[in-house]
Amino acid sequence: MAEMTLLQAVNSALHEEMGRDENVVVLGEDVGINGGVFRATEGLYQKYGAERVMDTPLTESGIIGAAIGMAVYGLKPVPEIQFADFIYPAFDQIVSELAKMRYRSGGDFISPVVIRTPYGGGIRGGHYHSQSPEAYFCHTPGLQVVIPSNPYDAKGLLKAAIRGEDPVLFMEPKKIYRAFKQPVPDEDYVVPIGKANIHRAGTDVSVFCYGSMVQVVEKAAEKAEETGHSVEIVDLRTLSPLDMETILTSVKKTGRAVIVYEAPKTCGYGAEIAATIAEKAIDYLEAPILRVAGLDTPFPYTLEYVYMPHAARVFRAIQDVLNY
Repeated sequence: MAEMTLLQAVNSALHEEMGRDENVVVLGEDVGINGGVFRATEGLYQKYGAERVMDTPLTESGIIGAAIGMAVYGLKPVPEIQFADFIYPAFDQIVSELAKMRYRSGGDFISPVVIRTPYGGGIRGGHYHSQSPEAYFCHTPGLQVVIPSNPYDAKGLLKAAIRGEDPVLFMEPKKIYRAFKQPVPDEDYVVPIGKANIHRAGTDVSVFCYGSMVQVVEKAAEKAEETGHSVEIVDLRTLSPLDMETILTSVKKTGRAVIVYEAPKTCGYGAEIAATIAEKAIDYLEAPILRVAGLDTPFPYTLEYVYMPHAARVFRAIQDVLNY
């Protein structure tokens, strides 16, 4: 069992899946000789060659369009969009073509494309390298949206995505690419898509989060524990499909819910969780559902620490629902 960062886990998953299945190919800007801007694809070009690891022009629409064509003809493309902020030129290809291929063909064609892209703030990248656009894509039927929060999940979820037959948007929280290491098994394993994880069991309040926010919530939960309160942390892992069974079971146990995400608050992904809890578990609630999120502004550069949810903001929300 090796100690890996999240970035190393992603790289390991790509190496293993390319070795396991010759139909797996990687394409994107600088993914080949350079190994990617974050080095997520390092070593793939040297091991598998230019026919399976392809450097592309700077054209996101072209990258995804080419990947869709490859998938229809039997390959398993894993395109990389260098930053999620630049995925919008490919938006039409993703939502109009990729996500609808199985439906529009009556099941005759599938498009098993796994789009990898780093997202979110925390690296002082400014407003063009820090956005969290996951909610746009969760609104698209036929597209799975996966966001790991740790190295173990990153490797297992990516392997599961590549082995599947449906399109996946695999969003990697770049803030924690190299933030910490975790033991990752040497043997082959996958983490099922569509199943949330109880990151920390608790009894007084449920906090739902994903990506780099899991570490933020963990710090807030530790502070709450000092005041005698038990916080349950639910790491969603998969936003689409969403594991509502785990969410509702947690809320029914604790009676209180806080949702944490770093995208702008209005129409953010947390609103879907809040609405579903209100629809299906309102009789169990002891306090209003609270959201701790980014601000409804473009992502700032110098005030990044103000924009992004931090442990103190999450702790205040926990206090508010506990004291209601």
